[in-house]
Amino acid sequence: MKFEKIAFDKDSSATCSLLYTDHGVINTPVFMPVGTLGTVKAVYHRDLKEDIRAEIILGNTYHLYLRPGTGIIRQAGGLHKFSSWEGPILTDSGGYQVFSLAENRKLKPEGCTFSSHIDGSKHLFTPENVVDIQREIGADIIMALDECPPGDSDYKYAKKSLELTQQWMLRALNHFDNTRPLYGYSQTLFPIVQGCIYPDLRREAAEHAVALDRDGYAIGGLSVGEPVEVMYQILEVLDPLLPKDKPRYLMGVGTPANILEGISRGIDMFDCVMPTRNARNGMLFTSQGIINIRNNKWKDDFSLLDPDGTSFVDKTYTKAYLRHLFISGEILGAQIASEHNLAFYVWLVKEAARHIKEGDFSIWKNSMVKKLENRL
Repeated sequence: MKFEKIAFDKDSSATCSLLYTDHGVINTPVFMPVGTLGTVKAVYHRDLKEDIRAEIILGNTYHLYLRPGTGIIRQAGGLHKFSSWEGPILTDSGGYQVFSLAENRKLKPEGCTFSSHIDGSKHLFTPENVVDIQREIGADIIMALDECPPGDSDYKYAKKSLELTQQWMLRALNHFDNTRPLYGYSQTLFPIVQGCIYPDLRREAAEHAVALDRDGYAIGGLSVGEPVEVMYQILEVLDPLLPKDKPRYLMGVGTPANILEGISRGIDMFDCVMPTRNARNGMLFTSQGIINIRNNKWKDDFSLLDPDGTSFVDKTYTKAYLRHLFISGEILGAQIASEHNLAFYVWLVKEAARHIKEGDFSIWKNSMVKKLENRL
């Protein structure tokens, strides 16, 4: 994998880059729509590519392992062929889902035993078999197994958790280096920097990960209950420690404002379920703020969903019509809202890239963040 910096912001750590994979070139900063089970909910792949202009999507190791199972995916020739998505794919380690969804989980040096949230069946994730699972899924970028401690973990627990994650990381990387891709294209593995809200643990985690000299680095365990100011502080701690010439992936973050603040602190890659999950509940993100489309105020508003937006997915549907769909329980409402929110997120990071290149990113970001947090 090749990573090429093409522009820098003079007043922050924001950058633009090109990330080359065997399934295509990714322009960063980039937002990756979450396709947990090989699908971004309520959105055609055609629309992801042509209208939303997504360049990479994310799949979830835990969910795909349980259903449909990696045997089916391997028979299909990997997730790209199984899902008919031709662009790059990133898979997470499944660690977060094990620790947030699975019942009766038990951590030990070997790995993590857990019960499926689907049928209660027992399973074991180890650093090695999680690499094997992601080999079978066939993602371009894969993650090492980690533990994601809660944002309110005390120092003792966070330190113990980090030690386990680091032990697992070494085993995962050793196994990755001694196995090969299954489908004729390259894969790369990112270590995950954990350490909860504690700066010294985050520094230790970053230094340990950087010493492993991989193609990129993920930052996990943020936006899991800690105050947003603490998340920004941790990113500022990590910014000078992680290599400038390799991509940085902030896992599971976040709101549009979070993403712009992350870009200013040197983050290249983002994913989050928020644009699609919130869309299905009637929340729209726009260039002027947040809309609850179910509110009565929109029932006779015949303006477009974001009149000030310049490149969103559909310029025909009005607020009044979309509200009607939601109030009526029509499935099309969730689809339109999902595509709108994803298009907005992708537009937002592309606008950020444009302003980095034009040299006024920080000024634009500061004014944009204020608008993004408005409740309309």
